[in-house]
Amino acid sequence: MIDLIVTQQEFLKQLKTQGKSFNTLKNYRADLEAFNKFLTQHNRPLMLKTFAPKEAQEYAQFLENTYGSPNSIRRRVQALRLYFDFLVVRHSFPLNPIKQMPVAPKLLEKPNPPSFKDLIKVKDSLIKLSLSESGLSLLMVQRNLIIFALIYESGLKVSDLSRLEMSDILIDKKGPRVLVRPDKREPYSIPLSPGFSEMFKTYKVTLMENWNLAQKPSHLFFNANPFKILSGTLSPRGIELVFESIREKTKTDITARNLRQACVFRWMNLMIPTSQIKEWLGVAPDYDMALYNEVFNTQKPIYLDIPYA
Repeated sequence: MIDLIVTQQEFLKQLKTQGKSFNTLKNYRADLEAFNKFLTQHNRPLMLKTFAPKEAQEYAQFLENTYGSPNSIRRRVQALRLYFDFLVVRHSFPLNPIKQMPVAPKLLEKPNPPSFKDLIKVKDSLIKLSLSESGLSLLMVQRNLIIFALIYESGLKVSDLSRLEMSDILIDKKGPRVLVRPDKREPYSIPLSPGFSEMFKTYKVTLMENWNLAQKPSHLFFNANPFKILSGTLSPRGIELVFESIREKTKTDITARNLRQACVFRWMNLMIPTSQIKEWLGVAPDYDMALYNEVFNTQKPIYLDIPYA
């Protein structure tokens, strides 16, 4: 007999130690609460001994009746599947009853990137702020500008950004590149605009001037308050907070996710082959780019290199 509330908290704690972002954890929590709600409505206690295939089918029907979006249903099924995998690994449950539940195919949402005008607005705001700041406050602005530039130019997810090390920024005669080291494939690099080099060099100088930790910086980003550097890493949630601050100050709707979408259109404007775009995004070769192509062909969005000087 397993206590769902206790084991779900342990499952979420494990995800947190794996570096999952605040929003990801929040979504997993909501998905598991949907399962708890199903059990409660069917007069079942939140103490589970068995969960038969018939009950899994009833849960699938519950999701279909409660949530209209196939993507929402798919996400909740996948979250529960991972939770039961967690229980099986801990020998708390004999097998995963969710393995046989049908999962609706993922529906891709049409990309809705911020306008290039808003990107320039954000860049100008950060540059202007850097001219009025000094010390650690200046360093934090420069860090945020590097984060902004890297997502727009390389399409990296916040989980990838949080793992970047100083040595992953490659600068040579061919221009700057960022090295990406995925867990399940060989490392690869993505080219950056020429203007990134000088900005990165300035950031490194300011970082060393303000570094107050015993160990030399290895990660590209850091966590800090206005008074001191707290740690030599910045979590995915920390990067999300950077964008919350940017949105508040610039009155734009820019997020890491839609900035990544803008990156795809920048590559399309640069006439980068679709196969190369998929490789840089870290998606499968069969990833469907139809919605990007539709927006690109009908709306003709223009995204160019941004001058950071």
